[in-house]
Amino acid sequence: MIMNIGAIVQARMSSERLPGKVLLPLAGKPVIWHVLDRLRHAKKLKSIVLATSDEPEDKALKVIADEFSIPTYFGNLDDVLSRYYHAARQFRIDPIVRITGDCPMIDPEIVDEVVQYFIDGNYDYCGLSGAFPDGLDTTVFSFAALEAAFNEGRLSSDREHVGATFFRNNTGRFRIGGYQKFTDRSDYRWTIDEEKDYEFLKEAFRELYSPARPFSYRDVFELLKKRPELQRINIHIVRNEGYLKSLKKDKRFSEKDHEK
Repeated sequence: MIMNIGAIVQARMSSERLPGKVLLPLAGKPVIWHVLDRLRHAKKLKSIVLATSDEPEDKALKVIADEFSIPTYFGNLDDVLSRYYHAARQFRIDPIVRITGDCPMIDPEIVDEVVQYFIDGNYDYCGLSGAFPDGLDTTVFSFAALEAAFNEGRLSSDREHVGATFFRNNTGRFRIGGYQKFTDRSDYRWTIDEEKDYEFLKEAFRELYSPARPFSYRDVFELLKKRPELQRINIHIVRNEGYLKSLKKDKRFSEKDHEK
């Protein structure tokens, strides 16, 4: 079967902790611009789609995607899972590589490695796992798995985080894998959720960004060896706070359902 491997990048302007974060400038370009630009260097990807909401303020993101001739899908603001499903269906993407728009250091080399791992293992769902830097997050899943999550996922964490809990709760049903590339690297934070994240990223991009080639995770590690104070800027921020909030919503949902 010929695969149309594509990345779907989720992004919106209405972040609770740092509104408009995906358009904040890094080295003269918006955060989301860097995400899309770096993904263009992933050799395994045949297509890239930006999946945003149909809220008026998110139309600004299409302007950035248009710069790269990347199509944009507009969908439900809160139901990110539905955005992925309909975008994948419309653009016939299978398998789907999930990328979040707040990861401007996403590494195309790692994206390629996770995709190859998915293919070699004949998985339904897999992703970068283990103690890796926050901001390199890459997940790959088949359209069939995505469709199952879309049709059956009811929890908040399913809809907001694209079936994350659904797949964890159905490990016997799907072939699930994890690509472990790093050890003891979970205390590195290269994403943007709060002002301190932005402060770190501005310094890192000032040091590393070049239009000639995308810098790699190795370059970031080398920079932090030379300037260890940079890592301390945002090391205190809780990892995956948004997902943890969704899990709390799941608990409230389950308790309410139990009371009926």
